[in-house]
Amino acid sequence: MDRRWSYLTWVLFAVLVVSWGLNYLWVEVGLTSAGPLWLATLRSGVGLAGTLVLVTIAGGWGTLEVKDRRDAALLGIPNTALFFGLWFVAARSVPPGIASILVYSFPLWIALLSAPVLGRPLRRTAWAAITIGFIGVALISQVWSLTGSGVALVPVVELLLGALSWAVGTVLFQRRFHATQVLAANTYQLAGGFLVLLLATLALGGEPLPRPTPDLLAATLWLGIVGTAVAYSIWYTLLGQTSAARVSAYLFLVPVVALVASALLLDERLVWIQLVGVGLVLLAIFGVGRSRMDLLPRAPGSTVRP
Repeated sequence: MDRRWSYLTWVLFAVLVVSWGLNYLWVEVGLTSAGPLWLATLRSGVGLAGTLVLVTIAGGWGTLEVKDRRDAALLGIPNTALFFGLWFVAARSVPPGIASILVYSFPLWIALLSAPVLGRPLRRTAWAAITIGFIGVALISQVWSLTGSGVALVPVVELLLGALSWAVGTVLFQRRFHATQVLAANTYQLAGGFLVLLLATLALGGEPLPRPTPDLLAATLWLGIVGTAVAYSIWYTLLGQTSAARVSAYLFLVPVVALVASALLLDERLVWIQLVGVGLVLLAIFGVGRSRMDLLPRAPGSTVRP
């Protein structure tokens, strides 16, 4: 496994970090004109359309058999439907910066899943980082407080479950598909997630139809094209070419972008104990990635394992 990333890899990762970090602000914008499930459905649908174009341009078709397409579509349930749905529902009650930190407990869940799913026991440093990370989550949400600056418990749980769902989907996706299949498989998982979200939105019937406003159009285009089609294509391309532990080691930069943008544009402010929690979570995300980076070498062309 290469120890150093190429210039192009760093550029792609920078695009991924900025696009995912700004997603949290665009979700806030989109929710002013659409219910959370409708916004999640719009994001996945536009993302699917954009991904179809990108995969066609990249010549990524023809790598999947029928059972591969079926499995990819099923993985859209945790990777897209549950993740987007839980996140957007919670985003009505949680400021974007805090939401980004809770969602990016994702690498901690990835680490916890490594032993039972992939047969990779964790080092002591990884266990320490996971413990620190979840202490940070408790400080951010102030779960002991039901008033004041604390965040309501239910949305916190929804965001953590969304992060767990994304982690489960990612681990299973990487276990199931090799590098040459990831772009096409990503398209099918988006298709499966979009279908589930659309059916759930229509079946539940609790949300009015979205209002066609300029804000909703802008939010949908950003979340669908940039935050999903482009960013997910980069994400799965990176996972197909380099260690997922290396990628996840630097994912702490995504909530940093979200926190800075939210503070500058939405005037989001955290109390001191939440800032301590943010620092602990960011440290834990980096620590988990670094502790797992050198567990096993990867032969050229072999399947990536997180």
